[in-house]
Amino acid sequence: MCAICGCGVASTDGQLHPQQAEAPHPIGPHADHDADSDHEHVLSDGTVLRHKHPQLASPVQSRVLDVERALLADNDAQAQLNRRRFDRAKTLTLNLMSSPGAGKTTLLEATLRRLHGSLSVSVIEGDQQTSLDAERIRRAGAQAVQVNTGKACHLDAGMIDRALTELTLPPGGVLFIENVGNLVCPASFDLGEHQRIVIASVTEGEDKPLKYPDMFARADLVVVSKIDLLPHLDFDPQRFAEHVRRVQPRAKLLQVSARSGEGLAAWLDWLTAQVRALD
Repeated sequence: MCAICGCGVASTDGQLHPQQAEAPHPIGPHADHDADSDHEHVLSDGTVLRHKHPQLASPVQSRVLDVERALLADNDAQAQLNRRRFDRAKTLTLNLMSSPGAGKTTLLEATLRRLHGSLSVSVIEGDQQTSLDAERIRRAGAQAVQVNTGKACHLDAGMIDRALTELTLPPGGVLFIENVGNLVCPASFDLGEHQRIVIASVTEGEDKPLKYPDMFARADLVVVSKIDLLPHLDFDPQRFAEHVRRVQPRAKLLQVSARSGEGLAAWLDWLTAQVRALD
């Protein structure tokens, strides 16, 4: 099972591991009581005794911690192998993360249209089901591999390793990894990427960096998307930026609209600079 979130996860052994264990019910004379809650008992003379049962330690909790450590250790080892492979190929690898519907695929489509083949791009698409996003990327002119995670809510380094068997790395170009839409678990899994990009739509509200600090704390770049909708919303970009700075003061921020094209020049400049820096 995925010790991070409890979902089924295809880890580096290539198998799907659904959650199987539930915490055991307390045993003993107070088995019918909730742990860590107040209870009272009435004695034969009418005396009322009140007390609190402490939270009972669960062996399952210890096993979950062990599974989590082993899962992340295996993942990190594979991520290092992936990163060496990207370095040898001189392929800039970017991990795109966001909540569902923030505009990752739309931004990639707009990026491909504006590059006009000046920069070689490949894409690994992560979704629980369907190949719809990979089909969109292929129509936009880039090679793409779809990874369906099933019940798992994130990509891991082993999935990327297997996807690379179907993909040609673009030397001197860019590999985009579009992660599963989720602001929680993808933050914990190193894929071997060079940079992490978090995309946040203006429709999601200004408080996302505070609600999901682990995700934003690991961001190298935060892209605020769909800014063409700002006239119709109460979203304050300055307040959002302040919230990002609270959890990750070193992250660069860009504002873009894939629909209107606003901000895309700055996005492409950043992208080109990262490719050059890898050389």
